[in-house]
Amino acid sequence: MAYPWHLYLMGILYFLAGTMHFIKPKMYEHIMPEYLPNHKLLVFISGFAEIGLGILVCTPQFKNFAIYGIIVMLAIFLLVHFYMLNNEKFKARIPKWILILRLPLQFVLMYWAYSYLSL
Repeated sequence: MAYPWHLYLMGILYFLAGTMHFIKPKMYEHIMPEYLPNHKLLVFISGFAEIGLGILVCTPQFKNFAIYGIIVMLAIFLLVHFYMLNNEKFKARIPKWILILRLPLQFVLMYWAYSYLSL
């Protein structure tokens, strides 16, 4: 079955985002909430998850599994977004409007993934 190009685009974006966890791990470790343990391990796990889900969403037998995985992953990532919004060290470097805009963007990305379940 041929999927629409934008489903493949979503898969590529998650694959690339996951790859960045291995290219720039310190950047991701820096934004991890302090209450979470072992930031380095969590960055690598989330990178593998994004890469794997990006690949699986383009695979017919695993597409729906990957879509649910992406939605759960994005919901978990909300922890980081709320942490950054409420932490003074980020407010000095990143405009508050960007930190606020990232929250609804997560739900747009969840809906984008959800919209492919019916294919």
